[in-house]
Amino acid sequence: MARTFVLWLHGLGDSGPANEPIKTFFTSPEFRNTTWAFPSAPSNPVTCNYGAIMPSWFDIHEIPITAVNIPKDESSVLKAVQKVHAMIDKELAGGTHPENVFVCGFSQGGALTLASVLLYPKTLGGGAVFSGWVPFGSSVIECITPEAKRTPMLWSHGVADQIVLFEAGQAGPPFLQQLGMSCEFKAYPGLGHSISNEELRSLESWIKTRLKSSS
Repeated sequence: MARTFVLWLHGLGDSGPANEPIKTFFTSPEFRNTTWAFPSAPSNPVTCNYGAIMPSWFDIHEIPITAVNIPKDESSVLKAVQKVHAMIDKELAGGTHPENVFVCGFSQGGALTLASVLLYPKTLGGGAVFSGWVPFGSSVIECITPEAKRTPMLWSHGVADQIVLFEAGQAGPPFLQQLGMSCEFKAYPGLGHSISNEELRSLESWIKTRLKSSS
């Protein structure tokens, strides 16, 4: 069975280890040879929390995040992307096929997932964004390779989200479709700013259908 790598990026103020129970949802035999990574963001001052220092992949200026005031602190986003790419590069150097690499993330980690997948020079197995947003403007588009545009995306968002508003999530798939990318969007009525078991079961199924049989 081919080796698979799933990288999970947590949300603002959270930690990697706190998210490790997520992998217990992936019980199918296809995941027996899966390596999981749950890195923790460095501690940084966060503008929307009055400069408080907390685990944060990049700075966020305003909460809630809407379709209009989507934060685009591109320099700190791109710095975080470099760290994610280094983790992917290390896994590929160990023999994992790029199309068996899946990057997933919630909230701020979802926004970082999107940026990391779009700016990675190879086609990956997929990117899964949960309650995320597009963290950069159109200036970054020219950096996206044709190979990156072939990476499939799954976008899930709670309709009742009051932190990253549903409208901010809805803006993602049209952005990707303009790039010619494939994006499956799933709306979860009644779900606030959190991840549901239903979303994780859907993610397991989505990844399973995209695994390559040989590495």
